[in-house]
Amino acid sequence: MTDYNIANVLEQTAGEQGARTGLVAPAGGRWPSWSFAGLWRNTCRFAGILARQGICPGDRVLLMVRPSMEFICLTFALFRLGAVVILIDPGMGTRNLLRCIGRVRPRFLVGIGRALLLSRLVPGPFASLRRRIPVRTLSRALENGVPGSDQAPQPWQAGRDEPAAIIFTTGSTGPPKGVQYTHGIFSAQLGLIRDYFGIGGNDVDQPGFPLFGLFSIVLGARVVIPDMDPTRPARVDPGKFIRSILDQEVTFSFGSPAIWNVVSRYCLERGMILPLRQVLMAGAPVSGELVERVRDILPPDATIHTPYGATECLPVAAITGGEILAQTWPLSLRGLGICVGRPLPGMEIRVIEPVDGAIGSWSEVTVLETGQIGEIVVRGPVVTRKYDHDPEQTRLAKIPDNDTLWHRMGDMGYLDKEGRLWFCGRKAHRVLTAEGPLDTIPVETIFNTHPRVFRSALVGVGPACCQRPVLVVEPAGRIGDRKKFLQELREIAGSHAVTRPVQTFLVHKSFPVDIRHNAKIFREKLAVWAERRLRARRCVRNKDGL
Repeated sequence: MTDYNIANVLEQTAGEQGARTGLVAPAGGRWPSWSFAGLWRNTCRFAGILARQGICPGDRVLLMVRPSMEFICLTFALFRLGAVVILIDPGMGTRNLLRCIGRVRPRFLVGIGRALLLSRLVPGPFASLRRRIPVRTLSRALENGVPGSDQAPQPWQAGRDEPAAIIFTTGSTGPPKGVQYTHGIFSAQLGLIRDYFGIGGNDVDQPGFPLFGLFSIVLGARVVIPDMDPTRPARVDPGKFIRSILDQEVTFSFGSPAIWNVVSRYCLERGMILPLRQVLMAGAPVSGELVERVRDILPPDATIHTPYGATECLPVAAITGGEILAQTWPLSLRGLGICVGRPLPGMEIRVIEPVDGAIGSWSEVTVLETGQIGEIVVRGPVVTRKYDHDPEQTRLAKIPDNDTLWHRMGDMGYLDKEGRLWFCGRKAHRVLTAEGPLDTIPVETIFNTHPRVFRSALVGVGPACCQRPVLVVEPAGRIGDRKKFLQELREIAGSHAVTRPVQTFLVHKSFPVDIRHNAKIFREKLAVWAERRLRARRCVRNKDGL
């Protein structure tokens, strides 16, 4: 049997890279480092310690550890043991966090003190736990050379379809769902990232999203963990983020648009150029205006990519910043959506007639023609097969096609004549007016060109099929004359066919956004807020008329 255990790749990389630095991480004002060989040695020692704690192949282990050497080595140690690693964003809020934990039923918790304390204070969701293991105890055992820690058990030989991890979605359009990752899917992701983006031993990666660092290390790139809260990327300290890029000679960085919005403005204000070879921005639609700002803080030969995908399948497609600025962004400003590029090697994309509810077979699908907006579905080696302990959501999200599956992205879009995919917004976020559906992204992109608009959200108010389109605007600072500002928005609405149906505008001081990227807008919450505001406004008018 072919062994797909992803931990084997780290062992191979450690053998090739040896004493070269593989990881640099902040620690109380210092920046300690570990070689690739040292990371693999720590991984094996952690595997030995965890095995002595009773962790066996197939055990579900909830890992709640901050980005660090321990996080990386413990993850690969658990893979090596054949355990299933459960990764949940702590920033999703306590209620969602506890609901997710209760659903996946972990047998072990490896975590920081706060995580262990939570499991004691709210024991219900943790009822399945057999043991709690403090990460501090593991670190001390590593430092002190606990007897037997060097005697790591034989690595688990994993089949392609054997579970490796459960990673939760952000919950931007509903409760977070646990996505089952197999060793084979991790292997396929690794290959796509390596071959398409060209990440390798000559790179130094500073990932704004911690999980990406796992891929970079096994690809032989040195990883620099930034001094930031990964659950709050929009609040990144740009000075610290840039300082580690310069000090560690970083060449590559993957992060949310929220990070690069802050960093690019900081650099432009100071006339700084960052010595990066490549920047990846993902997690939410990336505007041409942001791409242009990031381009202006990079060397002329640097490349910007904006990959498209989801927790359930990543990466799916990609486009360069150069193609966005030269070809697609002018079309976006005319209301054609945002281009997210061509499918990556091995990935297939189709646009189908939107369907509410499950689709039992590919034979039931109507594939749309080029240029027609519909529901985006994808197939390929990085597409996950199911949600954990959630057969109903799995049935809704997957379309069987013989021995393969298509994943329903939950997005609306279309394919152009060049084979590029254009993103038009989430299916659940369409505004269903009496005249027909309005997709969010084409409308919002046009209004976002106003200099005093930071971002906007199109929401529907009223019963389905006859909703009133309302544009909610988060201003970029003070808007000054409010009446003039709203009149300017009305003028923009009248200048394009796609925006003409929008006649109602509201100003919101700060949008609710997702916890992973701080960029995906929670439009459902804004719709409820907008309905309340409009109802209150009607009440005031009725009262004044009495």
